[in-house]
Amino acid sequence: MKPLLLILLLLFPVASLWAEDEPPPPPPPPAQEGEEELEPEVTIRQQGSRTIHEYRVNGQLYMVKIVPKKGPPYYLMDLNGDGQMDTQEDDPTGVVVPQWVFLRW
Repeated sequence: MKPLLLILLLLFPVASLWAEDEPPPPPPPPAQEGEEELEPEVTIRQQGSRTIHEYRVNGQLYMVKIVPKKGPPYYLMDLNGDGQMDTQEDDPTGVVVPQWVFLRW
């Protein structure tokens, strides 16, 4: 029994060398002429003590990330696609509602 166990223990590391490697995945198909990449254009500018990141797709502004010098960054979003950052409907001053990220993983 012991010689058999010894032989198995010696052959175990060699077994990984005998295993066949999986072939690499095929490359992705090339993009068609009519297809567009919908990656956002990001414009970063400094305004006073805060940094503003403007996100655009096809020239349309859809989100603004504001990073103040002190405090967490917050976001202003255009939810309905009209080009205006959304405001609270019941607020008479029309203040834009900031959105904070509480948790990232």
